[in-house]
Amino acid sequence: MVRQLARPVTGEVVIGRPVQVVYGFYRDFTNLPLVLGDVVAVEQVAGTTYRWIVAGPLGTRLPMTVTVIDQLVNERIHYQTGGPGPLRGQWELAFAVDTDSGGTRIREQLLVTMGAIGRAVLALIGKFPDREVAANLTRLKQLLETTTEPTRPPPQSASRPDRPGAE
Repeated sequence: MVRQLARPVTGEVVIGRPVQVVYGFYRDFTNLPLVLGDVVAVEQVAGTTYRWIVAGPLGTRLPMTVTVIDQLVNERIHYQTGGPGPLRGQWELAFAVDTDSGGTRIREQLLVTMGAIGRAVLALIGKFPDREVAANLTRLKQLLETTTEPTRPPPQSASRPDRPGAE
């Protein structure tokens, strides 16, 4: 069996915030529904393993397992998804001080594990990795540069145990 070679999708942006802020925001995966267009919810299930709910075709919601496979605080995050072959991927994000602006240069690289076949399947369901990487980085930049303290939205649960009187 011949494994399909994959060409990585790469995007880069400079964000006018310190590396610690950008890295810290991104590394808290529960923030990612704010910037990743198809991620609806994130739940940590173990130390470096998360369950993401991803918007699929025709309004479906697909659970995906995401595992951090390497990280170096304020420098890089490398994670991969489980799931059906065409939907598997690996992301590596590198964070560095941008010498011109003093902000953060973030470089995202996505590897679709099934190469051209994986990209074709993703295209059929309206997912274009090149566009999504660029759009995600743009949303991250906009969010972090236009808010003083970016936070995730509150949980959509009717009961909030952190509030007095909540069940």
